Amino acid sequence: MKISIITVCLNSKKTIKYTLNSILSQKYKHIEHIIVDGGSTDGTIDILKNYNFKNKKTFFLKKKSLYSSINFGIKKASGDLIT
Repeated sequence: MKISIITVCLNSKKTIKYTLNSILSQKYKHIEHIIVDGGSTDGTIDILKNYNFKNKKTFFLKKKSLYSSINFGIKKASGDLIT
């Protein structure tokens, strides 16, 4: 079973590393990580670009609401379980 994890962020430089490290520490191998950034200007994008996770999909959207970003991530997910 494949699990899709969706992370939506905006200007999360101080906290996004905790989320990314949590995903990297998982033992389960069939994880897809979808990250939707809403147009960060604080350095979050640089952190995301350097994030080494082989099954990641990163999208940079501007001026989208939280809910449209979540829905966008759901549409991009290919897992059997989406969280």
